[in-house]
Amino acid sequence: MKKVNSLLIGPFAQVLTLRDLPTKGAIRDEHLEIIVAGALWIENGLLKEVGEFTYLQHKLKNTQVDIIEMNGDQVCMPSFIDCHTHILYGGNRANDFAMRNAGSTYLEIATQGGGIWSTVQATRALTEMDLVKLVTERSYDLLRQGITTIEVKSGYGLSITEELKALRALKRANSITRADLIPTCLAAHMLPKDYDGTAEEYLHAVSDLLFPVLKEENLTARIDAFVEQSAFSVAQIRPYLEKAKNAGFDITVHADQFTCGGSVVAVEFGALSADHLEVSSEEEIQILANSDVVAVALPAASLGLGCPFTPARRLIDAGASLAIATDWNPGSAPMGQLITSASILAAAEKLTNAEVLAAITFRAAQALNLKDRGRLQAGYLADFVVYDTDNYQDIMYCQGRLQPSAVWKNGIEVYHH
Repeated sequence: MKKVNSLLIGPFAQVLTLRDLPTKGAIRDEHLEIIVAGALWIENGLLKEVGEFTYLQHKLKNTQVDIIEMNGDQVCMPSFIDCHTHILYGGNRANDFAMRNAGSTYLEIATQGGGIWSTVQATRALTEMDLVKLVTERSYDLLRQGITTIEVKSGYGLSITEELKALRALKRANSITRADLIPTCLAAHMLPKDYDGTAEEYLHAVSDLLFPVLKEENLTARIDAFVEQSAFSVAQIRPYLEKAKNAGFDITVHADQFTCGGSVVAVEFGALSADHLEVSSEEEIQILANSDVVAVALPAASLGLGCPFTPARRLIDAGASLAIATDWNPGSAPMGQLITSASILAAAEKLTNAEVLAAITFRAAQALNLKDRGRLQAGYLADFVVYDTDNYQDIMYCQGRLQPSAVWKNGIEVYHH
């Protein structure tokens, strides 16, 4: 018989469970369940029970449970989920940022060797093992921030061969990292400059030649597409997403970043999420709110580009589900700091602490179709983060200056400061 690995850890000054909070709409801070002098009972990597330390200690006194006794000055909550990143890339685009801030347009930057295509060229120049090393290092940077589930997109290969190289590297990296890497195929990032054909022909080739290999090698269950004037139009992307849906892939869409259209497509195809939404109007907000599509805000991209923020307050008040992610990428969002960018969005859009925490935990899990994480409750993964403070409000208040003292994944401490 397999030995049960049982652990009790506590007491914490505050345990924020996030259980019983809604997946859509507004959340007031008073709705947060805060267990004072709380603890977690963990068995075989899953949460068995969350409650008061003295109660659980008494309940387990005659059992073979290991106890990690804390000093009671820490806050414990679910670890974070970054549901939109592009950390699978080569090269550097610091010059793009400098040129953009000096007044250059996107077209001018691209003409002088910058933009997405420069990252494509730099990524293609790397080996599969080079990419494994880079994505592993970047995922560890996110893990130290308390992020234990990380969505990672391809999209800097932009050919059948190079997209496969990237996604195979990601699969290999996932076997190395302590975080869970959730792969997404973004072959529809832009029309490759070296592709001798139309956008429609490129998308047709990807769906016919790449999709079957993704299934065969179990490289991803997710297909993304950039619906934008500089990428693919609504008319061009519809047949592509139809094929993805028919093949059984989950869908997500880069939507409404500079022009509208993508969010409507996301709802039309039952996408898990529509990401960006900086220019979404009241019409798009209502359409999203009346659907099950998670609206993903990417405030670091707004900061990097000097663009307006996603209308997060209006989305939530309309009844939408809002997640927040880093969008870590070499062009528009090199920051890679979840709490910093989320707390800045909170100040700009007047989001409650509860709404921000929901957006980077269980609502972000919903955007990835993950039903086993993002809350501290029985049956969920024992993924949690510990902060050296006795007041959870300090986390957003410090805007990223306060970092986790410990990060746990599947009931194992994977980072300690």
